Amino acid sequence: MTDEGAPRTAGAERDSDESKAPRASRGLRRFKFALAGIGLLLLATSPFWSPLFLRRIAFFHIRRVEILGAHYVAPSDILARLHVDTTSSVWDPTAPLVARVLRHPAIKTAAIRRQLPGTLIIDITERVPIALVPQSGGDLRVYDALGIALPIDPASVSVDAPVLMARDTALLRFLGALRSERPALYARVSTIRRVGRDELILQMNSQPVRAMQDITVERLAELEPVEMDLARKQLRVAEIDLRYRDQVIARVQ
Repeated sequence: MTDEGAPRTAGAERDSDESKAPRASRGLRRFKFALAGIGLLLLATSPFWSPLFLRRIAFFHIRRVEILGAHYVAPSDILARLHVDTTSSVWDPTAPLVARVLRHPAIKTAAIRRQLPGTLIIDITERVPIALVPQSGGDLRVYDALGIALPIDPASVSVDAPVLMARDTALLRFLGALRSERPALYARVSTIRRVGRDELILQMNSQPVRAMQDITVERLAELEPVEMDLARKQLRVAEIDLRYRDQVIARVQ
């Protein structure tokens, strides 16, 4: 009885060991899956927690600010608006910095990017000066195509733009379109002044051009082939008249 029971006990122990092995393997797989899930969760949420951690590291404190696109606006003005110093981190949120830069009236767009470990790069687009308007004190004020006065001092910064006798939103829009569509023609305009109620005189280099107040870019461009023909014939012109539809009249000296 005793001898017959021993083999059965050993067989039972072997069965027990064999059944434990699959359970241990399944438990190990579950553990690995759990670790993988935690890793994926950390990776997915890293944009939220990693900046909070990295902002505390002195290695990422701001040591340099580069400003790109500034021509009329002094870089020192932009830097002053940022309110950053060497205690700030490149991992600090950039949206508040962009908002501060955009409050400058001469800046149209702004974007900020990081260059690790400690540089911020500020890309700006300035509002384009379109015309200069004389003021009562004799100074010139700079305006863009929307009629917005820009905080640019033409006595300190060179502004190559036509002079208008007064702030005129219609003419500013026209000059803005001319600069965008026909920059070579825009560069030739030195002054524009109103004559009477509905006429203009555009001084284009040394050539006066008379036109109606509703002149378009396309209409002004019609004088170019006429000027080429006059130059070929070596004729000197006192004035070009664009007031009459479908006609370009050159008054020869």
